[in-house]
Amino acid sequence: MSEKKAGNDGMTEQLKRVQIYTDGACSGNPGRGGWAAILVFGKYEKEISGGVNETTNNRMEITAVIEGLRQLRFRCEVDVYSDSTYVINAFNQNWLRNWKKNGWVNSARVPVSNRDLWEKLDELQARHVVIWNKVKAHADHEYNNRCDALARAAIPSD
Repeated sequence: MSEKKAGNDGMTEQLKRVQIYTDGACSGNPGRGGWAAILVFGKYEKEISGGVNETTNNRMEITAVIEGLRQLRFRCEVDVYSDSTYVINAFNQNWLRNWKKNGWVNSARVPVSNRDLWEKLDELQARHVVIWNKVKAHADHEYNNRCDALARAAIPSD
């Protein structure tokens, strides 16, 4: 179902629906890492990926979603698919909302890791209507498998 909103002229506009499949990978944790996202809009697909020399797997998982959302030029309905429990639970279990409310400390009263990325992701996702979907890793899901391969290929070599 697509959300409708009133435009400046009072007319209702239909939001486009996009799927974003994401994955992150790390060689060592911390270590060299890669991220990937596949955006799907109707019959169109766009693959993006990148790598970092010193990072963690969780940072790559978050970065993949950030970079996917950065590709969107207008407000959309977005189905984000990730095999990262960390990313999905931050939204579906309100971790992010609670971290912000509690001054960026987690339930153990420890500063939240990757705050810089969470703040950017929060800013980007707020521009859209996002549904967060968990996919099982390495479960023969076409786009998850492709993202995994792209993320691993993006890991910088020695």
